[in-house]
Amino acid sequence: MIPRYSRPEMVAIWSPETKFKIWYEIEAHACEAMANMGTIPRENADAVWKAKDVTFDVARIDEIEAETKHDVIAFLTHLAEHVGSDEARFVHQGMTSSDVLDTCFNVQLVRAADILIAGVEGLMAALKRRALEHKDTLRVGRSHGIHAEPTTMGLTFARFYAEMDRNLARMHVARAEIATGAISGAVGTFANVDPQVEEHVCAQLGLEVEPISTQVIPRDRHAAFFAALGVVSSSIENIAIEVRHMQRTEVLEGAEFFSMGQKGSSAMPHKKNPVLTENLTGLARLVRMTVIPALENVALWHERDISHSSVERNIGPDATITLDFALSRMTSVIDKMLIFPDNMLDNMNKFPGLVMSQRVLLALTQAGVNREDAYKMVQRNALKVWEFRTDFREELLGDPEVCAALSVDAINEKFDMGYHTKHVDTIFARVFKD
Repeated sequence: MIPRYSRPEMVAIWSPETKFKIWYEIEAHACEAMANMGTIPRENADAVWKAKDVTFDVARIDEIEAETKHDVIAFLTHLAEHVGSDEARFVHQGMTSSDVLDTCFNVQLVRAADILIAGVEGLMAALKRRALEHKDTLRVGRSHGIHAEPTTMGLTFARFYAEMDRNLARMHVARAEIATGAISGAVGTFANVDPQVEEHVCAQLGLEVEPISTQVIPRDRHAAFFAALGVVSSSIENIAIEVRHMQRTEVLEGAEFFSMGQKGSSAMPHKKNPVLTENLTGLARLVRMTVIPALENVALWHERDISHSSVERNIGPDATITLDFALSRMTSVIDKMLIFPDNMLDNMNKFPGLVMSQRVLLALTQAGVNREDAYKMVQRNALKVWEFRTDFREELLGDPEVCAALSVDAINEKFDMGYHTKHVDTIFARVFKD
């Protein structure tokens, strides 16, 4: 990803220097295991550890690869330049390139998952804080973009918190699924490398042993991992869309923080645009576009082909770096977001009393009016409010048929806003269990 949408800690996971360091650790731990088993001389395994503080020369490895046309061989050749050709002769014994590549890739994905999990937790903390702050701040709920019934801004933040809480669980599952390694040799049979080597390497790297690999680690694991990232990105977009709606000039119930000196438009100085959440909508698309290639990588020929390789070299860094940035940006948006309670009430009262139509409908049916007739009675008065901007309560009080079924006090009682917020505490208790 370009630096504009990247954060250093996540970028570092995907640097060539980090990759070669992990490759080295895999090879060194494998040699150590073989020495423990007596398969190779101890002095050769110890010699490999001489390179433990080496920063591998990326340019030199690229130079060797330009000739060998093989990245792992290029790395092993460069490692021998540090360790010594004779001392390094047992490095990679019985192993195949995918043992190094796949195990390294999963180490990188696990490290990336840890950062993403922390990012989700940070966003959840921001959502919880704003939910509690605006627990009782009234706003109108909308369905199909149209005023429906009253809700609260706190419930809006709370439902996004609950969604991110589910995403947190998904990310933990995705991390566990991807945290496997394989040192099983050509076609995964362990013919030339003992399973104990795999067990040792995985233990040292914090991975579980892949139960059965076919020279490559099964790609359904990776498909599930990237699918989880796609869901998280869609949840970010879900929040972003709500913020973008609230910032519309005609709505203005909430808005992104507009910093001192910030400019909204090159042409129109009055503009305050929701640029951050629009950006997040776009970034979510980038993360999701990695999901289909990851799913298509599941079907490889026989024990192995490399059709997945070029895909993963791109989607591994792109998806994790982009989602990390998006989580950080979304957290900042929520933390600094401006909320306008007075505008929320003004919007709700744009068609006075109309959001109480269901309460009146239910009251009529409870008073003995059949539902079809009750619906007609309420709707004809509601449509007057839509068309003439009159007051819904006044229309009802002036309708003889309605007044024949309901008293004046009964009608007035149906316009109490507290009716719609009486179970907010119950919902919050369900969402915020801690």
